[in-house]
Formats: sequence, structure tokens, C-alpha cells
Amino acid sequence: MTEHDSHGLKDMNELVSLCKRRGFVFPSSEVYGGINACWDYGPLGIELKRNVKERWWRAMTDRDDVEGLDAAILMHPRVWEASGHVAGFVDPLVDCKKCKSRFRADKLDPGVLESKKCPSCGGELTEPRQFNLMFRTFMGPVEDSASVVYLRPETAQGIYVNFLNVQQSSRQKIPFGIAQIGKAFRNEITPGNFIFRTREFEQMEMQYFVKPGTDMEWFEKWKAIRIQWHLDNGIRPSKLRFHQHGPGELAHYAKAAFDIEYEFPFGWQELEGIHNRTDFDLSRHQEFSGKKLEYFDEESKERFVPYIVETSAGCDRSLLVILADAYRFDGERTWLTLHPSMAPYKIAIFPLMKKPELLEFSNRVYEDVRKQFRSTTDAAGSIGKRYRRQDEIGTPFGVTIDYDTLSNQTVTVRHRDSMAQERISAEKLGSYVADKFQSWGK
Repeated sequence: MTEHDSHGLKDMNELVSLCKRRGFVFPSSEVYGGINACWDYGPLGIELKRNVKERWWRAMTDRDDVEGLDAAILMHPRVWEASGHVAGFVDPLVDCKKCKSRFRADKLDPGVLESKKCPSCGGELTEPRQFNLMFRTFMGPVEDSASVVYLRPETAQGIYVNFLNVQQSSRQKIPFGIAQIGKAFRNEITPGNFIFRTREFEQMEMQYFVKPGTDMEWFEKWKAIRIQWHLDNGIRPSKLRFHQHGPGELAHYAKAAFDIEYEFPFGWQELEGIHNRTDFDLSRHQEFSGKKLEYFDEESKERFVPYIVETSAGCDRSLLVILADAYRFDGERTWLTLHPSMAPYKIAIFPLMKKPELLEFSNRVYEDVRKQFRSTTDAAGSIGKRYRRQDEIGTPFGVTIDYDTLSNQTVTVRHRDSMAQERISAEKLGSYVADKFQSWGK
């Protein structure tokens, strides 16, 4: 076992406690007792989430062959008929008649289903029934079948129905992709494991449109690109793996599918999916809408329905992986080894004492470095306690202003992970930190 593993996260409750205490994630509606599987992102959580989304967005749209989109959450109900969600987006559900616990039948041990005994209390289970995971609501003043709409269970369909709009307006040629970040909603039967599976979540999806026959080549390329993105975020390689969907797992529309999985304390779980969806989606929307969704290749004079290679990541799951992988505890100190690109604050400025002259100098340093890096100041309590607070939220560098600073214009820089300290010129602080970030992990 490596030092990182021995100091790593053993129990998700440790992370849940830190997230609430330090302002990353709070239970939703907590003053009313909370609501199951819904979470609110606090001041640090929203900064971390913004960093995740911005880093993903840059990775996608800094390419010349990927365009952005923000489709509406509410869509025409026929969209979900074409996609198969109305008829097929279901989980088998069983209830315990005694303790009222609810289970996904496909996740229970076959012996439990045969005995019809609740795994929690031994009570009698109901027969399995199909449960659609989409949230249904009504548009307009009258609640009837004509006004039914759904909260989207995924963002991908908004990309498919806008395929030609984006392609023609951006004048893209195949192969090209469309990227989107947005909220999705699923009425999960068994949510849990903190923010791993929730009923309201954000997806980061990119659909890459290719010529049939080139699809597996692009599928392999995007597999490599996407796992490298997680590695570049500082995730340990030993905690990531690919899981290939076998014949029993492969969706009916998919030619090939791999999950990127992460090893949580509760086991290996999906972090992101890379799928070869063939021409299923565009063909279905073409059939149901009556509108051609073909691409015309001007060079070859061919018309064809593109194949789609999908990369689908959960923003909340990506954030959870980043926190879980960064968590460290050595018996005395808790700290997050966040990659600087993800850390909510990059630098914390500490005046050694609350003396006017130290506070004044600290404020000058803070105002200078915050132009370059998101920074914070902390003057409450002992310097040791301030270090610990910043360690717990993953701030890479702490900078202390003391009386030597006033005489020689130098500051003490403390490194979060090693706790090593260096004395450098105050005016060189920005370039010093920039150099460290540039070479981080190398």
C-alpha cells in the first residue's frame, strides 16, 4: 500500500463531513429536514464545480472541430418518444410491504427475488413493476395529457435535434462535435453515496458526428482523450480503469461502449461513458419528426446520416472523484491534494498577527496576487490553525506576512502537501506561484 493509499479516503462519511464543514456541499432544504438525494453547493463547492466545468469546456471547445450549445431543459414530448425514453427508460421496482423500503429488482441478489423476502427486515416484497425514471410535469394552465412535458433525463437529445442547426450555422464539416453542459433529472429509485447518484445533476456531454466507417477510429481516439483529461486533473492512474460493456450490458443502439470507472471506498463505479451510438439517434429523430437529418458531403457528393461517438461525463461525479481522490488524513492533519486548476483558492495570505502594519502589507500582497490568482486572506486564530483550515479546502500555497517582511520585503510560502516553507521576495510571489503551477505534477 502506498503512502497516498494509507492516508486516503476510507469512508465516504469523512468526505461528507468535510464538505459540509468547509462549505463545499450542503444537504438541500436542511432546515426542513432535507430532501432525499438533493444537494446544494456552498461557496467553495460552486467554485470547484465552476473549475470542473470550465476545464471540461476548454478541453472541448478549444478544438476547431467542436461547437458549443445550450439547449432548453423542456423539449417537445415527441423527442422522448423518439429517443425511447417514454417506453424504455424504466427500472424494475420492488417495495417491502413491512418496512416500506424500495429496491431496484435488477440490483438485488437472485435469491432475494426468489424468496420474496426484504433484505432489510425480512418482510414480504411486492412483485416487480416497471418504473419510468423521467420526471413528468405539465405546460400551460391545464393538466391533461395534451400538455405533458418532461424534465430532460439527459442533455444529449437537445444536441441531436440541433445537429443541422449547429452544422449549418457554424459551417462545420464532418467530423465535428457539439458540446453541452446542463442540468438533467432522473427519478432514481435508489440514489445515494453522497453526490454520486442524485435526482438533479449536471452533465457534460459531447456528441461527435462522423462518417459511417470511421466511427471506431474516432471511438478509440476519444477514449484516449477522455481518460487523459481525468489524469490531467490530478486523478491517480491506479484509481482509474476502463470497463467494456459486454453483450448483456450493451445498449440496443450501441456498437461499442466503455465506461471510465473510479475506485471509490464503495467500489469501482462509472465516472464517464464513451459510446459508439451508430446512426440510431439521428435516424430516430428523422423518422419521428419527418425532417431530414442527413449530412451532405460536398466533396464526395454523398448524403448520409452520421454516426455518433458520445462522451458523457457527470459534472457532480467528476467533482466527487476529484474530492475523493484528493482526500488525505495522517492521524493529525486533513488536507486535499487538489490540482491547482481545481482548487477554489490558489493562495491564502496570512498576516502573522493582527497588527496594523502587518495587515496593511498583507492587504497589498493580497490585492496584487488576486489579479492573477483566486486568493483569500485569513487573520483569525493561530497561524497553525489557519494553515489547517486552508489545507482542508485544498489551497496549494499559504503566504505568511511577518515582521521580517516589513524589513526585507520577503514572505514565507508554505506548500500544502509537503508543508515545506520557502522565503521569497514579495514582489516575485506571482511569478513564483505561476512557475510552480506550470510544473505541477511533473
